[in-house]
Amino acid sequence: MPNAAFDLPAYLNRIGYNGECRPNLETLQSLHQHHVQAVPFENLSVLLGERISLDPKVISEKIIGQRRGGYCFEQITLFREVLQLIGYQVTPLLARVRWKVPPEVRTPLTHMVLRVVVADQPWLADVGFGAIGTPAPLRLDTSNEQPTTHEPRRIICIKHFCTHQVRIGEVWQDIYQFAQTPPAPIDFELGNWYSCTHPKALFVNNLIVTRVIPEGRYSIYNREFTWRDRQGKASISTIRSMGELHNLLREKFGLNLSEENNLTIPSAPW
Repeated sequence: MPNAAFDLPAYLNRIGYNGECRPNLETLQSLHQHHVQAVPFENLSVLLGERISLDPKVISEKIIGQRRGGYCFEQITLFREVLQLIGYQVTPLLARVRWKVPPEVRTPLTHMVLRVVVADQPWLADVGFGAIGTPAPLRLDTSNEQPTTHEPRRIICIKHFCTHQVRIGEVWQDIYQFAQTPPAPIDFELGNWYSCTHPKALFVNNLIVTRVIPEGRYSIYNREFTWRDRQGKASISTIRSMGELHNLLREKFGLNLSEENNLTIPSAPW
């Protein structure tokens, strides 16, 4: 059910959106694009030793009030609140990440996405995937290539089981796999708990920050800063100090994290 107390104007101001808010495709596409460009994907809270809450009020205060980012469970929960309040039919789903994962490795259900129905047509909305996240919602009822402002995408579905893929050059690569059967609410709690607490979890051991802009993507992975344009050309540099990291967070991602915070990055000690 939509949360009537949710501050929609504050969210729209956070993402810089001043268009209409009707439950149509144009609004969904525009909100999606504005969100991924304004709200960076980041796991700083995990590396600060904080537990990640799925309470929409806590997430709103963080992303809207503190102008922070977040990882998938936070951002998708917030986006779900927005879409439901506007009047969309929204179903949260869970996915297994396959990006850069060997085929033989089985991954946990640690990514959250949304199935959004617009004019009886199902769409995948995902504003919370770092690295190679989609800048636009994708149709779920076709396996055809779908253009975006960045890389082409497609979704291959066999019955209710789907794979989201991206085309890099001429090669299609898996990003994640998901079922369209709605999980139980506790499944999201388990996926989130694993992601921010398990000793071997990706976000517990690595710093990951990404932001989509019209010209390409900024990303930080531990001590590596990458700028990648829409054609896939990358420029990579090494982050040499914690001070340099904080400067990048401010200048490229709009994140003003106090340098007094005890940010611990197991895979990138200085």
